[in-house]
Amino acid sequence: MTRILHVLDHSLPLHSGYTFRTRAILKAQEAMGLEVRGITGLRHVAEGPDREDAEGLVFHRTRGVANGPPAYREWREVALLADAICALAADWRPDLLHAHSPALCGKAALVAGRRLGIPVVYEIRAFWEDAAVSNGTSSEGSVKYRLTRALESHVVAGADAVVTICHGLKNDLVGRGTAADKITISPNGVDLALFGKAVAPDPGLATQLGLGGGPVIGFIGSFYDYEGLDDLIAAMPALLARIPDARLLMVGGGPMEAALKAQAAASPAASAIRFVGRVPHAEVERYYALVDVMAYPRKKSRLTDLVTPLKPLEAMAEGKLVAASDVGGHRELITDGVTGTLFAPDNPHACALALAALLADRSGWDARRAAGRNHVAASHDWARNIYRYQDVYQTLLTRNVDRRTRAAA
Repeated sequence: MTRILHVLDHSLPLHSGYTFRTRAILKAQEAMGLEVRGITGLRHVAEGPDREDAEGLVFHRTRGVANGPPAYREWREVALLADAICALAADWRPDLLHAHSPALCGKAALVAGRRLGIPVVYEIRAFWEDAAVSNGTSSEGSVKYRLTRALESHVVAGADAVVTICHGLKNDLVGRGTAADKITISPNGVDLALFGKAVAPDPGLATQLGLGGGPVIGFIGSFYDYEGLDDLIAAMPALLARIPDARLLMVGGGPMEAALKAQAAASPAASAIRFVGRVPHAEVERYYALVDVMAYPRKKSRLTDLVTPLKPLEAMAEGKLVAASDVGGHRELITDGVTGTLFAPDNPHACALALAALLADRSGWDARRAAGRNHVAASHDWARNIYRYQDVYQTLLTRNVDRRTRAAA
């Protein structure tokens, strides 16, 4: 049986978009007959054993401390993770390393792959230098930004194959000089065994939250600046002027939580906005069930233009209407007027008008829900997407066998 070791920044039992995609990949690969495990670097900070079973999957942890000035500290992270990969490989012999961004994981996999003589696949889910800009922890063109970008390009050049989650990332890499045929796209997907079986709304929960009988706009996810949730809150007064009984339900938390709550409290629409906080993953569907339209007002940036988010796909799988800002990452997922509604980014008034128009005319809701659900099933179901990896793996493993055979001859 072919063994694949996934090299990860962090993993289950932590919950994030990153860990949910990892879980979907590993579960689907196991269902195909592959033997899979994960190994995390030092940035998986949750307490736990060196070998941890989570949701039926096995993850190994890297131990040690990386201190010192920038660059040296990151190199120590890479070295410790590479050593941990090789130590694990002495007992559980992987046939291939599949590293996932950030580039520190990719670099560690390259080092370990050379020592072990096995192929390396590097998967990019986002350019982390752009994510740092969007999160306010870096600036475009800074030394940190340029170093991170250079490391990413170095890992891409050294990997045997590269995977990205969308065309935006692939096109950017091709623009840097990477051969297009080296890059495979494995888009964000939904495990329809987990999503897509919508539950009935809970009237008690709706009453507890004070949602009333009107339509509910929802956001479920992390409160980062680039998500544009301040624009969604700013849109609420204009939306209420057209749909007076509308409510906004905000589920989640993150760096912008305090600022968003303060903005909402000062808004003329304060009485129509509800913050729930973070909820257990098993409870998320109860909140989806209360929402009529899921809103994703991402701000326009390199990150949002290049990277496709996961949440709109989950919403479509749940049979929810989707309204999102017209940025590149959303355009790869949503066809305006067919599977969702797109509105101008960074524009609360445009957001309000789009939501109001959608809520005022329900005649096409059933068709749009069905179109969204069918789009996910046809193009973003992990049961199908997983075969994109199989072709890459088979090519690299065959090439590696041929190389070893020639070396032994």
